[in-house]
Amino acid sequence: MGEFRWDSVISDRIPEPCAAELLQAEAELWCHAFGYLKSMALQCAIKLGIPNAIHRCGGTASLPELLAILPVASSKRPCLSRIMTFLAASGIFTVETPADSEVAGGGGARYSLTAASRLLVDDEDNSGGHTSLSRLMLLFFTPLHFRASQTMAEWLQEEEDAAAETTTPFMKAHGESLYGLASRDAEFGACFNEAMGADSRFVAEVVVRDCGAVFAGVRSLVDADGGDGSTARAIARAFPHVRCSVLELPHVVDAAPAGGGDVEFVAGDMMEFIPPADAVLLKFVLHNWSDKDCVRILKRSKEAISTREPKGKVIIIDVVLGSSSSKRTLEAQLSLDLCMMVVLPGKQRGEEDLHKIFLEAGFTRYKISSVLGSRSLIEVYP
Repeated sequence: MGEFRWDSVISDRIPEPCAAELLQAEAELWCHAFGYLKSMALQCAIKLGIPNAIHRCGGTASLPELLAILPVASSKRPCLSRIMTFLAASGIFTVETPADSEVAGGGGARYSLTAASRLLVDDEDNSGGHTSLSRLMLLFFTPLHFRASQTMAEWLQEEEDAAAETTTPFMKAHGESLYGLASRDAEFGACFNEAMGADSRFVAEVVVRDCGAVFAGVRSLVDADGGDGSTARAIARAFPHVRCSVLELPHVVDAAPAGGGDVEFVAGDMMEFIPPADAVLLKFVLHNWSDKDCVRILKRSKEAISTREPKGKVIIIDVVLGSSSSKRTLEAQLSLDLCMMVVLPGKQRGEEDLHKIFLEAGFTRYKISSVLGSRSLIEVYP
């Protein structure tokens, strides 16, 4: 009987990759290893004001036109083309190089905004608030987030006491929670609040324009954990028949911007009590919390809407993992889930997870509409 060789069995079942496949795999690893440079190049573009500069040039600009506007030192001017080439390859801008540009003296390559970089242009909405997502991106690029993400491996190896407060890589790196740091560090707190406000204005603009039917029959709405009231104000402007209020912690209410006469601010803790209304809005709230806390928030929400006749509903705007067939959308959802794991004790959930917490909180039915890209609009009924 011949000698049994395990390595020969493996080689029969798993063919060795060819040289081309190995080189492609190496390129893929390079893209992962240098992936942080995509973030840093985008941060650079935002800080220099490149999307705004291209927008002011009519939506397309040559390198000389950008250099005439942007605050780039004369000795570094040749480097801008390398950054623009990289960002164009990454899909942030598009680039066209006319074949006869050198002969005609046309300035060479011309860079244009894409749908992504258009979201980084500092427009103002009809209330004077910025709709640009540049502030949200800059929040994600802070060293605080990167430092926290670098502790994931060590954090995963640490056992936790079931009775102790849940820790996160962010807490391991900085010694306190994200919200604790935001309340103590004025500069980071301002950056965080501006970013959340920008995200709220962006989402609210889409919701009131394309999802107005969700407010049919709603006469009063409480935006629980509603921040600076950007979402509630957008709803109140678009649907004047809806009386909107914002429930927030006392220190957030004290810092709320003036001139919010169309929205009432209520100081309180959504874990304990939510004022009665036809609808309770939870925008990007549940993903911050554990399943146990989500059930508690939903129970308070159910109490708030059950005082109405007919009974109201809870409107949730949040990620539903796997809700889209788009590979890029799924990647965005999973990236957000990993972000939650790093900075907060919450997570993004799939429909099965949401179904369980809805039932446990006492709700009988729900409807998920995948109409907000990476996020979904969910209506939950008692």
